Amino acid sequence: MLKVAVIGAGAAGLCAAKHLKAQGVAITILEMGSHIGGLWVYENDNGLSPTYQSLHVNSENRVTAYVDFPFPADAPLYPDHRQMSDYLRAYAGHFDLVKLIRFRSPVEAVQADPGHAGPSWYVTVRGQDKERFDAVVVASGHQGVPLHPPFARDFAGQYLHAHQYRVPEPFKGQRVLVVGIGNSACDIAADVCTQAQSTVIAARSPVLLMPRMFLGVPTSRVLAKVEKPWVPWPVRRFFRTLVSRMAHGTMEQWGFRTPTKRTHPAGHHLLMGHFVWGRIKAKPGIAAIHGHDVHFDDGTVQAFDSIIAATGYRVDLPFLRPEISPVEGHWLRLFHRVVHPQQPGLYFMGFFNVSGGGNIRMMDDQAQWIAGLVNGRCGLPSVGEMNRAIDQERITIQKLYPDSPRYGLELDPVDYRRQLARVQRIPARP
Repeated sequence: MLKVAVIGAGAAGLCAAKHLKAQGVAITILEMGSHIGGLWVYENDNGLSPTYQSLHVNSENRVTAYVDFPFPADAPLYPDHRQMSDYLRAYAGHFDLVKLIRFRSPVEAVQADPGHAGPSWYVTVRGQDKERFDAVVVASGHQGVPLHPPFARDFAGQYLHAHQYRVPEPFKGQRVLVVGIGNSACDIAADVCTQAQSTVIAARSPVLLMPRMFLGVPTSRVLAKVEKPWVPWPVRRFFRTLVSRMAHGTMEQWGFRTPTKRTHPAGHHLLMGHFVWGRIKAKPGIAAIHGHDVHFDDGTVQAFDSIIAATGYRVDLPFLRPEISPVEGHWLRLFHRVVHPQQPGLYFMGFFNVSGGGNIRMMDDQAQWIAGLVNGRCGLPSVGEMNRAIDQERITIQKLYPDSPRYGLELDPVDYRRQLARVQRIPARP
């Protein structure tokens, strides 16, 4: 029986284990903490969770859920982190995955076994002897190690990354600057402004703020009527911009810039209300910081007591030696975000940001492909073809999306699902 190690008991790791287990593969899930659910576990003792108390998913539950495990009928449209962690524990229980998990098992090294015919890997857990597996699925997440802005050390007040943020009460009466314009920045600004004296969002990048609900239903349902696989991106972008404008007006009237390239949709159901009430204001990017004074790109200067940097994360895979790791800056050199071309039997799950849609739903597609590769049902192109595809994908992303670290892991769900369907038809080599 084939043996596969899955690193991480979060949404990606559980999904990979479920699909592999269904193929008769012997699975060992290695979780560094003591909880199921990964980033959705508030104050997870693995130290990697960025969850704050008010966190909710950004996509409605029916497109967030795994394909074969819907949320309970009474679940809210946009579950919070407690409901998400409950859901993931229920998923693990339903598919009998809990007994496969080794908790408090931080992986220290993943090394190829050169003396074995075919793919073979040694995995070393801290304090234990190395163990051999036929394949390894890395599902350790990419939102555990904060990416700090260059001015972080220049600020004389309280500085923290969004990864450290939990509740708004410590910012009562303060002048707060939230740096960034992703979903976390929107969430935190809408949270903090209820306690702070003043709240400002500094947005260097263009953004299209989307409403959570439109015409009485989740906005994604409305867009799904238009965003068919055959619809060109300019048409899809036109409708997204139209929906945003009908709900919020222009981005410029609130101090932001409308994007001309593809961007990751952002928003919060209360954010624009706080703008209307004057609780939140927008500023452009930061030029410099001196003490408590922040100099913005528009030439204005404003003093702040605290800065919360929602500036993203860097992918950290400390258990992989540099010559094995696919990490290249903010990119991962992987064929369709999953396969390491030079390392047979080493796979990656969940290292992406879906541009509109649910990340967890996309994991089902990745896990099905991995299961097919492990059991020999699916094949792969040559190493050269995979590398050329990776290079082309990087060129495409740089062309379509803004020049920002956050887009290194971006993918369009419509295009990506089509690519995975095509690659799964490649026959295994004899």
